[in-house]
Amino acid sequence: MISATEMRVLDRNAQHFGVPILELMESAGKAVAEVARRDFGASGKRVLVVCGTGNNGGDGLVAARHLSRDAKVEILLARPPDQFATEEARVNFRRLGNVPVSEGLVASEEAMRDVDLIIDALLGIGVEGALREPYATLIQEMNRSGKPILSVDVPSGIGTDVAVKPAATVALHAIKEGCTEANAGTLRVADIGIPPRIAHSIGPGEFVLYPLPRAESHKGQNGNVLIVSGGPFTGAPALVAFGAQGVGADLVHIATPLVASQVVASFSPSFIVHALGGTHLLHADVEHVLQLGSKADVLAIGPGLGDAKDTLESVREILTKTEIPFVVDADAIKAVAEDPSCLQGKRGVVTPHSREFLRLTGTALPDALERRADAVREAAKTLGVTVLLKGHVDIVSDGQRTKYNYTGNPGMTVGGTGDVLCGVVAGLVSKGTAPFDAARLGAFVNGAAGDLAFKVKSYGLTAMDVAENVGRVLAEYLR
Repeated sequence: MISATEMRVLDRNAQHFGVPILELMESAGKAVAEVARRDFGASGKRVLVVCGTGNNGGDGLVAARHLSRDAKVEILLARPPDQFATEEARVNFRRLGNVPVSEGLVASEEAMRDVDLIIDALLGIGVEGALREPYATLIQEMNRSGKPILSVDVPSGIGTDVAVKPAATVALHAIKEGCTEANAGTLRVADIGIPPRIAHSIGPGEFVLYPLPRAESHKGQNGNVLIVSGGPFTGAPALVAFGAQGVGADLVHIATPLVASQVVASFSPSFIVHALGGTHLLHADVEHVLQLGSKADVLAIGPGLGDAKDTLESVREILTKTEIPFVVDADAIKAVAEDPSCLQGKRGVVTPHSREFLRLTGTALPDALERRADAVREAAKTLGVTVLLKGHVDIVSDGQRTKYNYTGNPGMTVGGTGDVLCGVVAGLVSKGTAPFDAARLGAFVNGAAGDLAFKVKSYGLTAMDVAENVGRVLAEYLR
């Protein structure tokens, strides 16, 4: 079973990885036609295909074309053909040939009265709220017709006050969340040609998950990040901060030891720097950090902190007591490895590379990608958080779902790119993105930013080059 959101992610990723929407639509429509013949005996009968203006309607147009070879098919369009929303639907309308087409409510009742089967291709996934006309009336007329109805992907209007009540539904790729035999009739799953590799790959489709700011929102409502970082290493806090800002976090607070605070502040006037005591994170700083965290949306902790004994103890205490989601990276992973119970009952992301994964779990990662994914999945399940394993292919798992990211390049082995990733993921979490979703989108964004930098700097790229390209990735892929 798959949600409407995940199906939109998958549709876009399929196109990105080389499976055109037109090809998916052809497979979907053909599958609908096959179910109409097999389950409803459509061959030789009169079939009415009721089409909306989106891709669901495009699937219906393909089904009508295939059925027209051995059935008497007519199409009823909800709106005029010049209102098709996608080029793929327009292409399939042009391919109809001599299939009769009528439009709107005027012809609807008469068209439904004289047929043996109605195919519902009116509305697809993701419809919310009250239905507009002519959709609500068309749905009511289909239900009143007394004719068997076959829905495409989901019953039109499902989840609203007015929904089609089909005898059967052809679920495309997978059954959609909310569909049961009670509201969708007999469920038939159709393979529409999305390879398993694509179904588990991260791509531009993940941008469906990006929370766009409301026009009326104001400062701080689109992400408030607290970064606990630095001391022995002064560049790391800035790189984390630039990553968070690159994905649109409104505010970035950096809590860093006094010895590093002025250096960190000098990187950007937009950083809000809070000086802690001493040369590294101490137990005496914990309450101050927790107070800062009470006003933040996410905690990014670890990069550049060092591995002093009292620093690692302080990290564990902060993680145990914090009430906000977190991103744990670098030196904070060392702290967690000594006592993972500090993550118990928490929400967040841990971002190890292979050596840190070994330290964290005691498991040496195998070379085979699928076996590595099994290890990451088990680690996420055991720790109770999302794990983003950084590598040639990033692996992201929350213990149940697992996805692979293929962006990035060997030039990104340079120091600091992981700090940028920490900030990118934290910035996304701060904006309300769930940890697993922030991790997979963050992995794609960070790798794609590195790929843009590589085009200009080759193996001479730096972590700052990656950070500076994060916003460009958003500009390229956000729709």
